[in-house]
Amino acid sequence: MRVLSVVDTTAGSDNGHNRALSKRKEPHPMSSTRLRRLTRVALAGLAGLGLTVGSAAAATGAGATTVSVPHYSFSTHFDPADPTFNQFLAINDAGVIAGYFGIGNADHPNKGYTFGRPYGVGDFVDENFPGSVQTQVTGINDSGTTVGFYADAAGDNFGWVRRGQTWTVVIDPHTTGTINQLLGTNDHGLAVGFYTDAAGHDHSYVFDFHDDSFLPVNIPGALDVTATGINDRGEICGFYNKPGGPTLGFLLEDGHLTSFAIRHSSSTMPAGINDAGTVVGTYAGANPKDTLSFVWQDGSATTVADPEGLLTTDVNGINNHGDLVGFYTDAAGNVVGFEALP
Repeated sequence: MRVLSVVDTTAGSDNGHNRALSKRKEPHPMSSTRLRRLTRVALAGLAGLGLTVGSAAAATGAGATTVSVPHYSFSTHFDPADPTFNQFLAINDAGVIAGYFGIGNADHPNKGYTFGRPYGVGDFVDENFPGSVQTQVTGINDSGTTVGFYADAAGDNFGWVRRGQTWTVVIDPHTTGTINQLLGTNDHGLAVGFYTDAAGHDHSYVFDFHDDSFLPVNIPGALDVTATGINDRGEICGFYNKPGGPTLGFLLEDGHLTSFAIRHSSSTMPAGINDAGTVVGTYAGANPKDTLSFVWQDGSATTVADPEGLLTTDVNGINNHGDLVGFYTDAAGNVVGFEALP
């Protein structure tokens, strides 16, 4: 078993327990027997490779500083198939955006797409796992490989990788619950995501889609760990929580674990990372119903808010040019995808 030695350079945080992830949709219950049977079929011949995060050294520090960011140019877009609900989740260096439309219920299911320049209504390309009931495209790399997850008729979630016209189902063999989701990918054949266990706790992993191997990503003492992004240097971002504590963001780089929180927030949830180690995500505002977004690097954070948003702005992706994508809720209650250029 490979062991990753981790040093925790944790930044200070505030107390709180709010926890949510825009990319996640809760499934209907499914028996663990059925899931194990599917795992054996889908992952036949898988060579398992273990990775465990070692004990983290305790450390303290100041919470991240937040300031306003006035220098982004925002543009909004929506798939003509659904002008009421669009979420942009990732963007590559060519400006191709990954996302989906549809609120996620039976009458309004999630339907995945990619969306490229010049960002006209004809530039949305449907991307849905064959035979799925719902699909979200959550990550895209510079070669156009995409990752995400789909739901079957029972509402159970399964991760997937698409390279060209080839789809690969991704289910961590340790899964005992009903959720597997891939949330981010890089240019070196690695994707990150998580599965749930029978008790409903999240466990994260790195999936190598060149050899179909899994590496667990564990944080000592954490109840739930959700890895959301990985860059070409192998740095991983995500969030976790410990018993009785708030939801904290993390950056795992070169064997070191940095935990951080946006000051005065009860919940800090990174969603994406670029090759410079710049992390983007969301945090809870003073009103727990408010969702704000941040850009974080080297212990300093800035707040990002779409001027058209009403209480909620979710930044989910960043590329190496510093372009951001995400979504906001407007005054009419529509969820609108946006691109923000620095």
